[in-house]
Amino acid sequence: MTDAGKPAAAGKPAGAEEPLPPRLAAALAGFERYLRAERSLSPHTVRAYTGDIRSLLEHACRDGVQTPDGLGLAQLRSWLAVQHGSGAARATLARRGAAARTFTAFAHRRGWLATDPGPQLGTLKTRRTLPHVLRQDEMEAVLADLDAAGRRAEQVTAPGSGSEASGAQAEERTAAAVALRDAAVLELFYATGIRVSELCGLDAGRLDQDRRTVRVRGKGDKERIVPVGVPALRAVARWLAAGRPELAAGASGQALFLGVRGGRLDPRTARRIVHERLRETGTVRDTGPHGLRHTAATHLLEGGADLRSVQEILGHSSPATTQIYTHVSIERLKSSYRQAHPRA
Repeated sequence: MTDAGKPAAAGKPAGAEEPLPPRLAAALAGFERYLRAERSLSPHTVRAYTGDIRSLLEHACRDGVQTPDGLGLAQLRSWLAVQHGSGAARATLARRGAAARTFTAFAHRRGWLATDPGPQLGTLKTRRTLPHVLRQDEMEAVLADLDAAGRRAEQVTAPGSGSEASGAQAEERTAAAVALRDAAVLELFYATGIRVSELCGLDAGRLDQDRRTVRVRGKGDKERIVPVGVPALRAVARWLAAGRPELAAGASGQALFLGVRGGRLDPRTARRIVHERLRETGTVRDTGPHGLRHTAATHLLEGGADLRSVQEILGHSSPATTQIYTHVSIERLKSSYRQAHPRA
């Protein structure tokens, strides 16, 4: 896979696929079904893993392997060596190794491999970079601007304000609905720390205004309950009452957030919303939905939340994944210390 995210074997054009022998092709198809149906992995992860395993099987085929039982540790190691030689990043190599171990474990359970060579491959440790986060005052400035824009937009879409709207007035009402949506999107991202795919997958009925929670379906199709703050609930309620009806169409279904044509909001548009709204503020550094997730987690820890609670809120399966946010908080503390202490 190239570092841009598209699987490709070294030495052949990106996107070109070599035909696999029938039994290897059948094994790859079975592996893809397993990832989708049994592991319930996201479409992005399924594409990445199947692309990696196709690359592995193509490499093994060039080494004379025609059936899954011919795949061994030598082929796994030589395949990763080729990837390393072609300049693959350390994180990419780690993911490919994980994909290979997942595939060999799957093949062993199916009886295609007498022994599983995957555990002998080892695990490549990646260098974890500290995530970029916004300061609390930066987030306050962004959300204050969006709240003010939402209040103005609410007046435009109020009942009786242009029920027989001209073309220009209709455009104004649509723009107002979009402003209400965007304010609710950023408020909910920051309040909950949910992933962009989780936000786009929300239905209106998953938000409980009384209990101040939202039911989120995350990775592996796992559901969790996440608390929501009052400002975010207020922004979403304003969107549902005054904004969503302006964009709703036959394709809207129960989707909480909609695009301008009435369909469910997609992740690409959600990312664009975050980047554009932050850029409009002009006083904060650019980041995306994942940056807001990092920001929410860091601010929770800085406010005194325990690591286990933050892990539950973010939907991390392992506390080790959440641990990085404590490093962020410590780095910010050290930075403040160096600036403030006379003998730092």
